[in-house]
Amino acid sequence: MTSTPHASAPPTTPGWAARRVSRALPDFPWDHLIPFAERARMHPDGIVDLSVGTPVDPTPQVAQAALRDAADSPGYPMTVGRVDTRQACIDWLARRFGVTGLQLDAVLPTVGSKELIASMPAHLGLGERDLVVYPALAYPTYEVGAKLAGARTLATDALTAVGPERVAMVWINSPSNPTGKVLPVDHLRKVVAWCRERGALLVSDECYLECAWETEPVSVLHPDVCDGDHTGIVAVHSLSKRSNLAGYRAAFAVGDPAVVGELLAVRKNLGLMMPGPVQAAMAATLDDDVHVTEQHARYEARRTALKDALTAAGFRIDHSEASLYLWATRGESCWDTVSWLADRGVLVAPGEFYGPAGAEHVRIAFTATDERVREGARRLRQS
Repeated sequence: MTSTPHASAPPTTPGWAARRVSRALPDFPWDHLIPFAERARMHPDGIVDLSVGTPVDPTPQVAQAALRDAADSPGYPMTVGRVDTRQACIDWLARRFGVTGLQLDAVLPTVGSKELIASMPAHLGLGERDLVVYPALAYPTYEVGAKLAGARTLATDALTAVGPERVAMVWINSPSNPTGKVLPVDHLRKVVAWCRERGALLVSDECYLECAWETEPVSVLHPDVCDGDHTGIVAVHSLSKRSNLAGYRAAFAVGDPAVVGELLAVRKNLGLMMPGPVQAAMAATLDDDVHVTEQHARYEARRTALKDALTAAGFRIDHSEASLYLWATRGESCWDTVSWLADRGVLVAPGEFYGPAGAEHVRIAFTATDERVREGARRLRQS
């Protein structure tokens, strides 16, 4: 006769389930926006979705042509990337932003910047003894990547207030997502000096560097910031925003060759590599400035239309001198503002998604089509 387990016996739990890394992660913020999106979609003239910064304009022909020409790609690409792709990254930084002194071993192509940001702490061996510092208002993936590695986190803009504990990594983001704030050269120099004094790796997320409206952003790799010494510094760049290549997942890390080399060694073992045709498209797109100027003009017109309409509706716009967003407030809870706009069929992101300091702001993207931006501006002016 077979025995039957006692009814109160606990079920067997697989070891991985007891240690699920997802338990260490914050709630996925966008899930909280679903009911507001549903309400906005009920508007008789449709939703005006300004909540995310995803490009809607065509991918440049130069990228499409390069992708087609490289479509016959039967072999495995190399993790380190093609020479012409890495050289295009170096040439672009020199031509557009005055960054000098880079060699091929300072560049590593990656499958989008989010994957790189999320995986970097773990790939560099950070753990529970390490502290990762990021801005008080920040892209959530800085925190996610640190927590996946088991590291501790601190959100602050005041590095001088950080205690004596071991700081392994400092993230900065200029131009900022969500605020559009640009850090001046003097501030960047102080951050570089602080990180070098503390032995912390400085990683600068510069994905919006070419999306500037009222000032000129500077790369942390510029000689005016780091005196031409890239030791202990890595910058992250993406073609998603500047070139409408979000669907291509084209990005790269650049900076200290020792850090880039460590990332390369880990990523080779994991088989992380950018597809060859995408590398070809990335090189061709970085070499072309014409499409960037054209896209910049589109965004500038949309930005102006929304900014004027928001101001007329009683909003105050803070920072927003660069990036693809307007950081707006009515001096109330961000969720009240989200609700007010949703009633008018306009969906935006609550500032709280990016940290408690954003509790009274909303982030408004101007990456929607010209028609949707005009419609959103019309509704705001009628309010």
